Amino acid sequence: MSARLTTAIRLGEAAKAILRKTQSFPDLSFREPEELDEHEHVGVEPMLLALSMELALKAWAVFDHDDPKVMLKSHDLAKLFNCLKPESQDKLDAEFKRSVAPYHFNLLYVDYGIRDILHQHRGAFIDWRYLHEANKSMMFDQGAFEATLEMVLREFRKRYRIEPVNPR
Repeated sequence: MSARLTTAIRLGEAAKAILRKTQSFPDLSFREPEELDEHEHVGVEPMLLALSMELALKAWAVFDHDDPKVMLKSHDLAKLFNCLKPESQDKLDAEFKRSVAPYHFNLLYVDYGIRDILHQHRGAFIDWRYLHEANKSMMFDQGAFEATLEMVLREFRKRYRIEPVNPR
């Protein structure tokens, strides 16, 4: 296995770790804004979930291309998805429609697919990181995004297996 593929696996593991960390944050959805403690994680989850998705998509792209000339220097989730090979895009879209869309439907789209949610949240990492500078509506469908991220990571994990090696 090339060093780049090892890097891809590490990116996938980092994405999974960030997802698990955000899932450990307290659920603030039932609290009134005036009840929130100044130390609570308001607005951090969208930024971290977007970073996790970014790492997951970059891991996929490294597996797809295994070529250091393929540039993945972007935070734009839609652009990163478009860097994947067409068969990877189709695989992820089909799995999204099978396992995510039925539970997180969106009436704004006729044929709701993974491209739609990634386009909708394409700049979430930057937008939520600079929340104090926001001059637009900050919408983030955390449930659908999290389910999509879990699906991408689950499908990525199917692309490889780790075999123990016993040196002689």
